[in-house]
Amino acid sequence: MAAFIEAQDLRKTYRIGKIDVPALRGISFSAQKGEFLSVVGPSGSGKSTLFYLIGGLTRATSGRVVIDGDDFSKLSDAERTRMRKRKIGFVFQKFNLLPTLDARSNIYVALDIAGTNGSFDKKYLEKILELLGLAKRLKHRPSEMSGGEQQRVALARALVNKPSIVLADEPTGNLDSENSEIVLNMLRQSNQELGQTVLMITHNPAAASYGDRVIHMRDGQIVDAEKDPQWTGR
Repeated sequence: MAAFIEAQDLRKTYRIGKIDVPALRGISFSAQKGEFLSVVGPSGSGKSTLFYLIGGLTRATSGRVVIDGDDFSKLSDAERTRMRKRKIGFVFQKFNLLPTLDARSNIYVALDIAGTNGSFDKKYLEKILELLGLAKRLKHRPSEMSGGEQQRVALARALVNKPSIVLADEPTGNLDSENSEIVLNMLRQSNQELGQTVLMITHNPAAASYGDRVIHMRDGQIVDAEKDPQWTGR
């Protein structure tokens, strides 16, 4: 069976002044459709760079990212944008909600961008709002919500279009244990019920344990769990 997500010898080097700084040093892995992968590692290990490459938000210096048979390296910027709209939902640590919009409008932004505002599954949206405890908070703006509520709005926004891939970058990094559990359970439930492929970046072993498989990174490379001194998970 062909992999749904495939990274082949990914390398990314940033130019800072006159110095080349390697962020990824040859990353290769694959994920099957419906798999939940957790990517763990300390700050500076290259996790977020990998997130941006898999999401098509930036280009690799070399190597390939193939999503459902489409090679990002062969797509134009416009084609990559269409791919993101159609197939990928993003969850960021900093929420990225629009401060002037209420929760409902922030969620609907994803529908507007994807062009599905008139044809989305309203019952599905009602279900995830109920599961995330947001049904009575839709008229509130971000400044009127807790950090946990804002992240739940961001998660609802990422899921509303039923993307085939969900990329989550430290989705519980700014949350207390109660809100972390809500967000992680929703990611897991969405993965199981919709068959979504989830790639979650985290430094938290407890959060990583929600995944089917854990990928360990250090210094821009994938390493074995036994070589990661910060790993205390399963």
